[in-house]
Parts: sequence; structure tokens; C-alpha cells
Amino acid sequence: MSLPLNIDFGQILIHMFNLALLFGGLYLLLYKPVKKFMDNRTAEYKAIEDETDEKLRIAEEAQKQAEEKLAGAEMEIARKAEQAKRDAEQEAEDIIKDAQKIKKQIIADAEDAATREKTRMINDAREELAELAVKAAEKVLSEKAAVSEDNDA
Repeated sequence: MSLPLNIDFGQILIHMFNLALLFGGLYLLLYKPVKKFMDNRTAEYKAIEDETDEKLRIAEEAQKQAEEKLAGAEMEIARKAEQAKRDAEQEAEDIIKDAQKIKKQIIADAEDAATREKTRMINDAREELAELAVKAAEKVLSEKAAVSEDNDA
């Protein structure tokens, strides 16, 4: 049987069979391995992405903890600086009080020394005056005695 346009259904069936064999072979030889490769690659990239997300989460958590520690350290530094300032002020007050005590002691010692020196100088002056008075009296007496002897003679 001959069809118009020289169409042979046997040839069409053979070509369809060959085409089915070709698609089946390609499916078995290429599609399944390529699909398996792509699935594996997708799973590998998904695992890498999950691992990266986990590392990112851990890094963010570590950064947050570090920032909290830094804030705590800054507060601790401020607290210690304030304590050091108070300690320094207290020490300065203690030094000033000690200096004032020393000043009072030095003044008292100086006043005592001045009083002793004054007393010593007064006593020395009295002794000198007494000696001068004695010498003057002796001189006056010796002059009177010389004048009396000149008058008696």
C-alpha cells in the first residue's frame, strides 16, 4: 500500500522506535548520572551553606558576647577609675592632714626653741648686767678709794 506523498508507516515506526531507543539510552546514559551529579552537587552546596550559616551564627554570637564583655570591661574601668580617684583624694587629704600636723609640730618646736633662746638670752643679759654692775661698782669704789686716799694724804 502506498500512501500519498510516499509516506511509509513502517519507516515512521522504525524511526519512532529508534527515537525511543535514543531517548531511553540517553536517559540511562546521561540524564540519570547528570541528575545524580546535580543532586549531589546541590546537597554539597546546601551542606556548605548550612555550615556557613552555622559559623556565621556562632561568629555573631561570639561578637555579641565580646561586645557585652567590652561593655562590662568599660564599666569596670570606669568604676575602678572612680575608685582610684576617691582613693587619691583620700590619700591627698591624709597627706594634707599629716602636713598640717607636722606644720603645727614644727611651729610648736620653733616656739619652744624661741622661748628657750629668749630665756637664755635674758639670763645671759642679766648675768652680763650683773657683771657690768659689779665692775662699775668696783670701779666707782676704787675711784672713791683713790680719791679718799688722795684726800687723806
